[in-house]
Amino acid sequence: PLKLLANATAIKKRDRKPQLSMSEIMTLLVFFHLSHYRTFKDFYVSCVLEDLSAYFPKAVSYERFVAFIPRALEPLTTYVLSKTGSQTGLYYLDSTKLVVCHNRRIHSHKVFQGIAQRGHSSTGYFFGLKLHLAINHKGELMSFCVTRGKVDDRQVVDKLTQGLRGLLAADKGYIDKKLTGRLADKGLKLITKVRRNMKKKTLTAFEKFFLYQRSIVETVIDQLKSICHIEHSRHRSPVNFLVNLIGGLAAYAFKIRKPAIKINKMEKLNPQLIHN
Repeated sequence: PLKLLANATAIKKRDRKPQLSMSEIMTLLVFFHLSHYRTFKDFYVSCVLEDLSAYFPKAVSYERFVAFIPRALEPLTTYVLSKTGSQTGLYYLDSTKLVVCHNRRIHSHKVFQGIAQRGHSSTGYFFGLKLHLAINHKGELMSFCVTRGKVDDRQVVDKLTQGLRGLLAADKGYIDKKLTGRLADKGLKLITKVRRNMKKKTLTAFEKFFLYQRSIVETVIDQLKSICHIEHSRHRSPVNFLVNLIGGLAAYAFKIRKPAIKINKMEKLNPQLIHN
């Protein structure tokens, strides 16, 4: 009787093997960011279980699929890192906020409690995290990282630019003499606009042209948010937030036409530009 009672009260954890393969799970997570659906539930119930049922005959229920999502974080991240762009010697750097809740709900927010922080951007204060990006002039992702909202953008530049050489354009928030010196030692020249109380820097015609094309990285960020939907405030766990973010980056990597600088304009200013 004691053994039966112990077996009855024992906590049993079920770890059934998913009917969907990991490649199918990753495909659906990435495809969602390229669809017109705004929520993953609508996408899965209306599109996957109905329109795509012939392609995914072993598709499980929505609730069951949500339980699989955390398993895709590591392979999705590996895939995105394998899709980094070519080293062209011309790079842009920027960051963007990832708001996890409205400012009025900060004190009642629980999902990212102890993780998200209040930060400040050009549009005001926010509560959430930050996505830091480095891209080349072709609009391809070179590296990325996620930090808390309060982290200074300059703190992650060394990690984002590992192995890069050439020109790096950024906004005024990255101005720092020590940082510029460290990057120069690695063969990477940081160019930015100057503040009003600073002396003007001497830049070549090509460097000026390259710097004034910095809006390309802002266009990439806009596409990540408006097309790939990497930002929303409906997350129920930090892991699902990361999967959603990485899935959006993977979807962007699939895009054939990315924001890019026309190479013929640069050739006129810098004939020795090396094509990669």
